[in-house]
Amino acid sequence: MDTSLLELKGITKRFGSLFALKDVDFEISAGEAVGLVGNNGAGKSTLAKIITGNHQPTSGEIFWQGEKINISSIKEAREIGIEIVYQDQAVAPDVSVAENIFITREPMRSFGPISAIDWNKMKEESKKLTERLGLNVPCEQEIRFCSGGERQGVAIARAMYFDADLVILDEPTTAMSVKASEKILGFVRNLIEDGISIIYITHNLEQVYPVVKRFLLLNRGEKALDCSKSEIKKENLREKLVLAE
Repeated sequence: MDTSLLELKGITKRFGSLFALKDVDFEISAGEAVGLVGNNGAGKSTLAKIITGNHQPTSGEIFWQGEKINISSIKEAREIGIEIVYQDQAVAPDVSVAENIFITREPMRSFGPISAIDWNKMKEESKKLTERLGLNVPCEQEIRFCSGGERQGVAIARAMYFDADLVILDEPTTAMSVKASEKILGFVRNLIEDGISIIYITHNLEQVYPVVKRFLLLNRGEKALDCSKSEIKKENLREKLVLAE
């Protein structure tokens, strides 16, 4: 494997006497796409929350571009280049597409001692980004009028604009129609083509298998498998998921 972008060593997370993760090692290179798979309760979301600073590991080490770090918040994760797109889209329904892309990080203009949001820049940049993603939705449109797939596209656009090096997608197609799921997978392919590293969390092998190049399988908080797609057929991976139940 090439030089790691992110490396986790011996990550353990306990909630009281319960182990959510136990001694998990994992690494991902720049531009690599990894499917993080497992059944409910396997530890997938807990691992994502540790990477993004929502949880602190009970023990273990995290390295970013070879340097040992402590990620204590989503804000810190974003500052180093890690974004997460949740299955509930994490968008504000009553404001526009453009405002959602820039939410909490709006471009500002200065007028002497006074600063104000640069609405023109926000709209222009949002339009460029949505067109680049193939997201056919007006930037002035309120999110509540967008479909589920479009909402996920807006959340992914946000990650792209702020130059994320690593994007974690947490069950991005849950409760989506087939058409919406295909659109989201198209957005994911755009991220990969841009050289952004992807951790795609799912239990749906049909969707993730064509997109990623490697799989990490968790079972009850422990690493059960870590291999490239060339080393395992979809049917064998599905069998391992079934056995993990």
